[in-house]
Amino acid sequence: MVDINFLFQQLNHSQKVQIYTGNMKPMLNEEALFSDGTINYRIPQEPSSQDDIKVRIRTEKENVELVTLIYKNQGQVFDIEAKKINSDKTFDYYEAVIPKSEHQTEYYFKVQSGMATCYYNRRGVMDEPIEYYNFRISPDYKTPDWAKGAVIYQIFVDRFYNGDPTNDVEDREYYYIGQYSSKVKNWEKYPASTLGVHEFYGGDLQGVREKLDYLQELGVEVLYFNPIFVSPSNHKYDIQDYDYIDPHYGVIVVDEGESLPDWEKENSKASRYISRVTRKENLEASNAFFAKLVEEIHARGMKVILDGVFNHCGSFNKWMDRERIYEAQEGYEKGAYVDENSPYHNFFQFYNENAWPYNASYDGWWGHDTLPKLNYEVSHTLYEYILNVAKKWVSPPYNVDGWRLDVAADLGHSSEFNHQFWKDFRKVVKEANPNAIILAEHYGDAASWLQGDQWDTVMNYDAFMEPITWFLTGVEKHSDEYREDLRNNYDSFKGAMTHHMSRFHTQSLEIAMNELSNHDHSRFLTRTNKRVGRVQYVGPEAANEGIQKGIFKEAVVMQMTWPGAPTVYYGDEAGVCGWTDPDNRRSYPWGKEDKELIDFHKEMIRIHKQSKALRIGSLHLLHGEYGIITYGRTVEEEKYVIAINNLEEEREVLIPVWKAGIQNEEPMLRLMETTREGYSIEPVSYAVCSGTLRLKLQPVSGVVLKTKNG
Repeated sequence: MVDINFLFQQLNHSQKVQIYTGNMKPMLNEEALFSDGTINYRIPQEPSSQDDIKVRIRTEKENVELVTLIYKNQGQVFDIEAKKINSDKTFDYYEAVIPKSEHQTEYYFKVQSGMATCYYNRRGVMDEPIEYYNFRISPDYKTPDWAKGAVIYQIFVDRFYNGDPTNDVEDREYYYIGQYSSKVKNWEKYPASTLGVHEFYGGDLQGVREKLDYLQELGVEVLYFNPIFVSPSNHKYDIQDYDYIDPHYGVIVVDEGESLPDWEKENSKASRYISRVTRKENLEASNAFFAKLVEEIHARGMKVILDGVFNHCGSFNKWMDRERIYEAQEGYEKGAYVDENSPYHNFFQFYNENAWPYNASYDGWWGHDTLPKLNYEVSHTLYEYILNVAKKWVSPPYNVDGWRLDVAADLGHSSEFNHQFWKDFRKVVKEANPNAIILAEHYGDAASWLQGDQWDTVMNYDAFMEPITWFLTGVEKHSDEYREDLRNNYDSFKGAMTHHMSRFHTQSLEIAMNELSNHDHSRFLTRTNKRVGRVQYVGPEAANEGIQKGIFKEAVVMQMTWPGAPTVYYGDEAGVCGWTDPDNRRSYPWGKEDKELIDFHKEMIRIHKQSKALRIGSLHLLHGEYGIITYGRTVEEEKYVIAINNLEEEREVLIPVWKAGIQNEEPMLRLMETTREGYSIEPVSYAVCSGTLRLKLQPVSGVVLKTKNG
């Protein structure tokens, strides 16, 4: 039986007025107002400079007297009365047209009913207009359609799978940061707690190739590789040669011996050797192998994203050659560290050059002398070289589908230069491959780069990873801090999400990389233990202790249903744990996977991929309270409701699904329910009564429902 008194308490004030009086004119119902930048509320969604743009807003039916569109272009402000164009049983829809323009347009809505007035912008209802949260339209800003809501899989290659043991890094093959390289014989060994860059497990691109069936069965649509260019470290964010795939990830066709001799070091930081990876035969063969691999991945309908590290290179780089490995090799110019007359000298910023060469210092990223910062402002040759690298890998024969840009906001020595570089970068990449994605690593407000002339999107820390991990676990993304006041705090979650999402254009939000874990932060599954720790202080086993898979499954439900491109860090789906770097880079547990978690990921990925609403639909925050989040994802023909209960007890909630446009005659079908113990895809039907869905949520659970008519 429906609890009428309880339902009545859920009504807003204007609805109660109508019930009391029967004929009194209702007050403005702010909860019914909705607009965003998706296909239902902006037409066209990604307009060109030659398109007039229809923008729409939804109101409660017969509830408002006047809707005004207020827009700003080139400093001028315009008011247009919006016209009612459509109605259904619950809502009216108003539309106004913004004339075509070559310049960015900002807009918001003013809504009036009787004495009541409010404003609606990117963040929602406001008492006063706030320019910071205006909707924004950048003409000709298009992001790749294939990336909208795409399921991405991030691979740290050395730890994924060893498909070709003949290309393994051998013991003592490299000497780097005070140590020789080490070949890890035990695939299951935990990474070293410090200076783990010397450890090589043997994972390679042939290993990826052999696991393509697995990735395709999982439902992956895009492979994002951490750096794979020539480098002496296992993470390869210290690139030695941008023109070639590292033969230890590719193929070695000429091998001069499995171990290198001990050379007398000329100082404590360098030893001279000629590595297998500098042989032209191996470099060319590895590039050819990679081109073939991309072709095979494309044939399966999947895409490839490479990691571009363009802010800095490595001290091993052929332009610097601090370790003097190229000095005597045919076909290479002298490096900037070797010879002050090197053609690469101005690629870097040197200090105390009178101490040449061995005591000369140079500008390193964050002071790291193994990561010399590239000096683009001084060297036009370097500038053009890197732009050609950007173009090369998205062009035939490699044809990769885009770049993830490492520490992209740090590039250059000024903000003005940084923005100009990325404008030029975008131009050459998009000319070579118009459907390539440009995705930047960035913390904080990225709005100035997301105007349609630089990046397409970012790794979504602020509007995804951080709010979700605080709410579900109370643990900071490095596992460095615990905040009880943020765990289960819906108001904090909603405030962070709406604020940070407002800084995106919709087409950049729809392709934002939504990760729970990655190579820089602790594994999400470890964060569910609500413990602060790092491997060097508490040891690796502590990362496996006290974990709660029920919380992890809640997070995956949100990852697969929140706006953006859900990105799975290799092994997360198999139950891999780990503290922050380097412990988060454990090897994939082939043969010892958590099969239930893998099957669960397959089901959630399937639900995501089958849904237009979950890829590009509107987001409606429906109801939240301590420990509870409910929201809807909708397009005109398809509507979803997602509910999360992060509490240790069962909770019954009344969800105002009318806000998501769900009518009383639209019963809802449960597609997924997760619990602490497992998950269920058994279909269960729910009735909607008076625009409200009554739902009983199990402890630590997530539920995904869809309208049956959809």
